[in-house]
Amino acid sequence: MYINQIFELSMVLDNKRFHQVFKHVYNKNGYMEKKEDEYIDKSLEEKGITVVYRDSQYKKKIKLFVNIGRLLNGCEFDLNKVARKLKKRIGEYFDFKYKLDDFILSGMRLVVDINVGSRENVQAYLKVFRRIGRVKGFSPASYECFEDVDSFCLGGNSNGIEFMIYDLEGLYRKQSKESGIGRKRFKELIKESDGILRSEVRLAKTKAVRAYVGEEDIFGQIINLSENHQDIFLEIFTRIIPFGDFYKKGKAEENIRSEIKDARLRRRMLRLVELIPEKKSLYLTHKALNCRNMEKVVEAFAKINLSPVTISKRQDVKWLKNIYEGLFEI
Repeated sequence: MYINQIFELSMVLDNKRFHQVFKHVYNKNGYMEKKEDEYIDKSLEEKGITVVYRDSQYKKKIKLFVNIGRLLNGCEFDLNKVARKLKKRIGEYFDFKYKLDDFILSGMRLVVDINVGSRENVQAYLKVFRRIGRVKGFSPASYECFEDVDSFCLGGNSNGIEFMIYDLEGLYRKQSKESGIGRKRFKELIKESDGILRSEVRLAKTKAVRAYVGEEDIFGQIINLSENHQDIFLEIFTRIIPFGDFYKKGKAEENIRSEIKDARLRRRMLRLVELIPEKKSLYLTHKALNCRNMEKVVEAFAKINLSPVTISKRQDVKWLKNIYEGLFEI
C-alpha cells in the first residue's frame, strides 16, 4: 500500500519580518496566486514544496506544504534524503535567513489512491459510504475544496483529525475549471484519475500531530510520523469504513442467516443491518443496538466478509467488492 505524505510546516512572524520575506519572494518570482487573505507561491511545487503566505489582520503566517512523493521525485523513500533536500530547499528559498528549525509541524496529510475500475464504481462506493453517516468521534463535515465533488467527509469532534474519500476525477475537473489548465494536461489528469477513489487522513491541527509524536524537534516529529504513517492511516480508515463486501439489504440478511450459526449473534447482526438505513448513522445504530460486546458483532461481519452497511435499493448495483481488497492491492 503506497501512502503519500504531505507535511504542513508553519512559522508565525511579526508584521515587519513577514512583509520583508513576502516582498523579497514576490519581487523574485513576479507572481503569486491570491485567494482571500492568502498568497500561494508555486515556484517550488514541482520540487515538492508549496509556500502559502497568510496575511491575516491578526496573525502573519508562512506555511510550507511538503509533498514527500514530489520531494523525492519518485526515488525510494529515504529519511536522510528527505532531511537533506528539505533543509536545502528551505534554506535556499529564504536566502538562509530562515531554516527548517524555525518552523513547527502543524499538520500532515496521508493520501491513498484506490483503483475501483471505473468512475461509475467510484460513485457507487461513495453512495454507500455516505450511508455510514456519523461514527464514534467523527461527524459529517463539508469542505469548500470538495464543493460540487462527489465525496464523503468526516471531521473529528475534538481530536483535530479529518477524514475524506472522494472522486479524484471530479476534483480534477473542478480544479481545471477554476485554474484553466491546458487541454493536454487536463486529458492527462482525467486519464490518471479514471476509476480512482482518493482517501485522505489529515492531522489538521497541531494537537493532532502532538497526540502521535509529542514535543520532539520538528525533524524528529517528521521521522516519527513517517515511520508510523501506515498505522496512523489505517487506524482512522478502519474506524470509519467497515470491512467486507457490500450487498443489498436482502442479500446481506440472507448471507447472515446462512453463515452465522449462533442464534443470538445472528439476531444482533440482522438488527444492525436493519437499523443503519433507519438511523442514517453507524454511531447511532451502535447506540440503539445497546450491545455490550459490539466488537464481537463487528468481528462476525468481518469473518464472513460482509459489510453491515448495505447498498440502497435505489442504486443500480447489487454488489461492491470489499474496499480493503483494493486498498491492499496498492
